[in-house]
Amino acid sequence: MSAPKKISLHCTVNGEPRELNAYPMARLLDVLREDLRLTGTKEGCGEGECGACAVILNGELVNSCLVPAIQVQGAEILTIEGAANHPIAAQVQEAFLRHGGVQCGICSPGVILAAANLLSHDKAPSEADIRESLAGNLCRCTGYSKIVDSVAYAASDLKGTRS
Repeated sequence: MSAPKKISLHCTVNGEPRELNAYPMARLLDVLREDLRLTGTKEGCGEGECGACAVILNGELVNSCLVPAIQVQGAEILTIEGAANHPIAAQVQEAFLRHGGVQCGICSPGVILAAANLLSHDKAPSEADIRESLAGNLCRCTGYSKIVDSVAYAASDLKGTRS
């Protein structure tokens, strides 16, 4: 039996077309961090339980530690490094800075992208909606209040209702 071989994959990462040479079953997390040097995506648990490695793949939030590289052929991927160029994610980042939603930084990339994903689908989420959308993200530094407040602030900013 021969060893697995790397394959060529074409996708768009943070708005830029990319060609990746990766093992088909390599974790997207590892390809992003090691091959593309996009280290903003963090590894927390490596089992899809903490959300630290979350990215937006074809418009949906996914845990990159669970996505095999072969699944990104032709895909659009947004990581935290591309958030500044994404109108909603940039708003969320600003809100997190203003409202103390960022603590140690391990969970922040995944939480920010989860919030951006929510606000891409719902510009006026309730607090319960915010909490539910962030349920897949674990944070050991906060009681989540500042995180929820940050997302609510970003939502009000997007709606133009913030005073």
